[in-house]
Amino acid sequence: MTAHETTVGADGYVPTGARSLADLRAAAPGCQGCELHQPASQVVFGRGDPDARVVMVGEQPGDVEDRQGLPFVGPAGRLLRRAVDDAGIPVDQIYLTNAVKHFRFVSRGGRRIHQTPDRVHIVACRPWLVAEFATLRPDVVVVLGATAARALLGPAFRVTRSRGVPLPWPASAERPEEFPVGPAQLVATIHPSAVLRADDQQIAYRGLVTDLGVVRGLLAGRGSPTPAVRR
Repeated sequence: MTAHETTVGADGYVPTGARSLADLRAAAPGCQGCELHQPASQVVFGRGDPDARVVMVGEQPGDVEDRQGLPFVGPAGRLLRRAVDDAGIPVDQIYLTNAVKHFRFVSRGGRRIHQTPDRVHIVACRPWLVAEFATLRPDVVVVLGATAARALLGPAFRVTRSRGVPLPWPASAERPEEFPVGPAQLVATIHPSAVLRADDQQIAYRGLVTDLGVVRGLLAGRGSPTPAVRR
């Protein structure tokens, strides 16, 4: 049976009229909107202050996140935390989540190897992302990588062409009517896992920090400064 045949979408699992992230988080473990719930250890919902000024959206949980049930706690998450600190963004002002809430992987030699979610998984999980945003009121939305960009901005958006450039949110969204967020802006950048895979990690890391420096500038109302990376 293919992914398309087993995917029904999360619409029927997102609680109608949920008023808080706590309501959504409590309902998320019951989601069977696509086949990814079967091999995954657990659903990995977002975390952070519901009143956070920054919402960061990544791709999906990794192996460590799947086991712990929290987003961005593995190697990529630790690198993101360091980049956030170097860019000068207070970590308590950030809400972290993923476009897809279950870990997609293939087992090989006793290891669970990451597989990028297909479009069908992104679409199936989109109702959770929409429901999260319905309870959030960020000043800045940060899109981390291509999968998150496809989920929020549509398949035509290219992070490599538009990274570090403030865009109006939710007007830049693929279906802005689904995101009842007040005046805010969006900044796209690479996923921290891309830094870990880069041939020159130092250059890739500095680019990530520079993009996050734009976020810091927006929060401070200072435009888009270039931060100094701490060594």
